[in-house]
Amino acid sequence: MATTSMPEGVFSLLDTDLYKLTMQCAVLKYYSTVDVEYTFTNRTPIMKLNQAAFQWLQEQVAKLADLTLLPRELQFLRKSCPYLPEEYLVYLQSFHLRPADQVILSFQPTDGDLGDLDIQIKGKWVETILYEIPLLALISEAYFKFVDTDWTHDGQEELAYAKGVALIKAGCVFSDFGSRRRRDSHTQDRVISGLVRASKDVAGPGKLLGTSNVYMAMDHGIAPIGTVAHEWYMGIGAISDKYEDTNELAMKFWLDTFGNGVLGTALTDTFGTPNFFQAFKKPTRRRRRSAAEPDAFIDAGPQPAYAEVFTGIRQDSGDPREYVKLASAFYEENRFPKQAIVFSDSLTVDKCIEYDALAKAHGFQPSFGVGTFFTNDFRRKSEPGTKSRPLNIVIKLSKASGAPAVKLSDDTGKNSGNKEKVEEVKRRVGYTSHTWASEASRW
Repeated sequence: MATTSMPEGVFSLLDTDLYKLTMQCAVLKYYSTVDVEYTFTNRTPIMKLNQAAFQWLQEQVAKLADLTLLPRELQFLRKSCPYLPEEYLVYLQSFHLRPADQVILSFQPTDGDLGDLDIQIKGKWVETILYEIPLLALISEAYFKFVDTDWTHDGQEELAYAKGVALIKAGCVFSDFGSRRRRDSHTQDRVISGLVRASKDVAGPGKLLGTSNVYMAMDHGIAPIGTVAHEWYMGIGAISDKYEDTNELAMKFWLDTFGNGVLGTALTDTFGTPNFFQAFKKPTRRRRRSAAEPDAFIDAGPQPAYAEVFTGIRQDSGDPREYVKLASAFYEENRFPKQAIVFSDSLTVDKCIEYDALAKAHGFQPSFGVGTFFTNDFRRKSEPGTKSRPLNIVIKLSKASGAPAVKLSDDTGKNSGNKEKVEEVKRRVGYTSHTWASEASRW
């Protein structure tokens, strides 16, 4: 049974997205000794923290050191995430974040009490991978706790309920993906309560699958949802510097960690979807010969293609309409059975309904990971007709094994990394730039 309210800040090691745990599991297997760095970017730079927000943020980040996996949380992972191997769960039981050693927060005053936030995260990849979601959630909470306070939680559960009803009646299959940019944990809790209630009250062709937040899934009795993020591909690209082959290496190591058809939604846009599809049509290759040769493969004769082994693809940038056309042509030209498309980029109810019809018309099984529109959709308390704008903030892998890590999205505005390396990788993978939406105003 869900609690009626949530404490401030981040209060559980599982108050994160599932793909952080699955990626940490894979990193533990293949890259446990690799050092990395992460960088914070505020894509809405006019929305700044004040001194009180920064002080609170410092206090909350320090408290992350106290988080540890609890027995009931371990029990939930064993029951709900059977794909997580025992050796990883043993590792997680003794895992602690060490923000005093791994996270550097700084505040640069720019306008009176306001200033720019800078965050640097450094350490072993396997140890620092769990910072992204808690830090982003804390930054958003700090902003709306101390800077923009012209809002209220009132009506959030009912608003989410109405959205859930509309999606279910329209035939959309969807999940909450709102941890990173939620207004606070209480908001996400109320939103999920509303969605769960809608799923129980409404008989329709649509369905609530679950939430990406592992703690919230446990607390509300729904499924944790997620597979992999750009970080996995970015890290492997930086470590290997084999950008022409990075997508294939990332998929291969993923399959070797979890098996065929498990956590099988492939993310296509880390270096541009056209480049990804070149790897996706290749035959799968058997697991590595030894730990000393992670890139070595065994010739085992004809194997199914990655597109046949993975259960679907995720669209996270660019024009969803063009993406569906591109994906449809890819599957048809290669005679692969069409599977799932998970849409996860800046969704609303109307967009979900539109993309659902489009994907189904092309023979796909669509689903939707709805983030900020669920967990940070507010109106000003003083002016209910005016939207209370959410932050657009990201934390991205910037270095791995001393080399710059880059991302080339299907929307140039979401590219990240060292500019020279970005241009180099563009040339190497044949990337073509596309602009789709302004990152300063996505919702």
